[in-house]
Amino acid sequence: MYGPPVDFSFKELSNVGGALSMVPRAGLRPLTMNSERKYLSRSIRLSNNMLEDISGLGFVLGHYLVEPWKLGWLDLSFNKIAGIDLLKELRVLYLHANRIWNLKEVDKLGELKHLHTITLHGNAIENTNGYRKHVILALPHLKSMDFSAVTRDERVLAKLWCKCPKRFGIFCCYFLVGRSGH
Repeated sequence: MYGPPVDFSFKELSNVGGALSMVPRAGLRPLTMNSERKYLSRSIRLSNNMLEDISGLGFVLGHYLVEPWKLGWLDLSFNKIAGIDLLKELRVLYLHANRIWNLKEVDKLGELKHLHTITLHGNAIENTNGYRKHVILALPHLKSMDFSAVTRDERVLAKLWCKCPKRFGIFCCYFLVGRSGH
């Protein structure tokens, strides 16, 4: 049985390694430790800090979690992160309200076969034409994005949008659907 998230939110951390000198915040459910004083948790919160990147995260996870390779939920929301690194077993990733401006950063997450939930709203990429469609295409196992369900119809439209010449944009997709008789 796994416990609640190990919570380092609101700790004014400027780098992930700073968590090594901190005690996690107390939550409603108490954290459980093993005999090695590591937490029985598959989730960690580093939200509402001043992080610009997540270098050193693997070391911090190994320091605090019994099974760091099984991390399933990571909250990095409300930081200053501009780039994304990979954590293979991740299922839920909160990155809203950071400084991600390039959709290519999202493409890096395509290797995360278990990722089903992501938040990216509040980043500069949110204002990019085709933002939601791009993310849906890049992350084929996604079930929820920005706290909204990803529908089958959205997946179909995203695939069509991808095939459209950029100069025509989304209207081209409707034109192609209409001509093909679908």
